Formats: sequence, C-alpha cells, structure tokens
Amino acid sequence: MSVRVQEPRSAPGKVSGRCAADAPGMPTTTTYPTVVDVDPDELDRHITEMYRDVANGDVRDLHFQTGRRLAEALGYPIPLLNALPAEAVSSFAGVGHHLPLARLQPGERVLDLGSGSGMDAFAAAKQVGPTGSVTGVDITPEQLARADRLNRDRTVKFVRARIEELPFADGTFDAVISNGVVNLSAAKHVVFAEAARVLRPGGRLALADIVTERQIAEGTACQADLWAACIAGASRWDLYLDAVAAAGLELELIHSNPTYAFISERAQRASEKYGAQSVSLLALKPAYTNTTKTQEVSQ
Repeated sequence: MSVRVQEPRSAPGKVSGRCAADAPGMPTTTTYPTVVDVDPDELDRHITEMYRDVANGDVRDLHFQTGRRLAEALGYPIPLLNALPAEAVSSFAGVGHHLPLARLQPGERVLDLGSGSGMDAFAAAKQVGPTGSVTGVDITPEQLARADRLNRDRTVKFVRARIEELPFADGTFDAVISNGVVNLSAAKHVVFAEAARVLRPGGRLALADIVTERQIAEGTACQADLWAACIAGASRWDLYLDAVAAAGLELELIHSNPTYAFISERAQRASEKYGAQSVSLLALKPAYTNTTKTQEVSQ
C-alpha cells in the first residue's frame, strides 16, 4: 500500500504505530494513555450541553466556529451546501471536509459517527443515492431531534448511540465517516476498533478530527469543558494513528486542514500551547485477513 502523507506541522517522520515487520491489518501492541482525572459523567454533561447549544443556535460562548461560513471555509462546495437543509448547515460544527476522501459510490451503506444535526449525513446521502443508505449516530437528544425533523430522505436515519459501543452487526457498512468527534472520546482505540468491526472487508474510514503535536497536560485534560470543545481530549497525532493501526485499519492518506481555527481566546491559547490542529485521514479495512488468505490457499 502506498501511503500519501502530508504530515501535521512539526510532526516527526513516523506515520503509524505498525512496525515494518508487522503483517498488514494486524493489531500492534500499543499502550494508550488514560486520563484518569476527567469525570465521565461531567464530560458527558458538557458534551451534551455544548452540542445542545449548537443545535439550538446558541453559539455565543462556544470555543469553535459553526455554520455555513465554516463549511465553506473548509472546502464544502457551495452547490452541495445549497442542496442541503439550511438548518442542518447552520448547525454544522465539523473541523474539515472529509467526504471526498470517502469516495462514496451509489448504493453504498454509510455510517456517520457523531452526526449532529445531520449535514454530513445528508451530504453523504446525495452521493450514495436512492439505492444506498446513511445512518447517523449521536448522543445529544437535541441534535438527533433536529436531524430527524430535517430529514426528508427515506434512506437516511439517525440513532442514539455511543461511538464506543455501536449497535450494528459486523461488516454492516461500506464506509464510516466522522467529523470532529473522535477527539471527544476518552477511549479512541475503542472507537476505531468499533469502526473497523462494522466495516466490511475493503471498507473505508474517512474522518476529520483534532490532533496535537504535544501531549495534553493532565491539568488541561481534566477540564471537561475544554474536552467538549475538541481540545483537551485531542491525542498527540502519532498516538492517534497508532490507535487507527491497532484497530487493523491501514492508513492511506492524512493531511492538515489549515483553514480550521478555534475562536475563543482560551481555546486559542491551549491550541497554540499544544499544537492542536485539524487533520483529515483515510484508512482502509483490509479486504482479506490472514485467515481468509490461508483458507483460500488451502482450497
């Protein structure tokens, strides 16, 4: 596999956690740093409150940008935005334009992790067409209610679920997409393992997210409001890619999204201190496992 990489600024040359001797698609032994001082209930409360405000249009105290102006700045085509529900676009809170990486085709089944008010799910539905399907998952009731209200497409549905515990069978989807959401999880390796599980062999994971150049200090990481703002929970970029590789997904492309920026002074200070930035990546689930290949050879 040829990996095309535009590394995050000042990043070391390492691309992923898999050693050259490791078999493609096989998990590597990786130790994941655990933030023990962030209260999970408080984190859930901050996340749901913050994204409830996004759904309700109350963006006065947010650390990040939202809406159509942000989507245009990140590269979403204006004709596409014009074709989507305006209220879904106004609630957009992503960090990149990752959909071109997904290479969605008519008839494909797509899962959107952290679908919010549905903008990316509705955009994906335009690409997979009437023979495809898009499922969005989110934990914020107000976001789900807004997405359901705006949904006019019978091929799109929204489900309340955690991205660490997806209620779908193995191999259900052709593509998994996500935009600015994985960094909110305290168990990113579990998120990637679940994404890999629900992907069919040969399926794609395409996402945009926040990563850092330097490890977040414990004093910052325990601040649930900054975690919910996509900063305090962000992983150092090489550890993030280690978690992708450990899930058995093969990195194909990663690039920075330089037009994304935080807007509050507090978030900007934290972003500068830790080198937080937006990246988009594409990773593939191998079409064949080693077991499958062995069985085919024996036959």
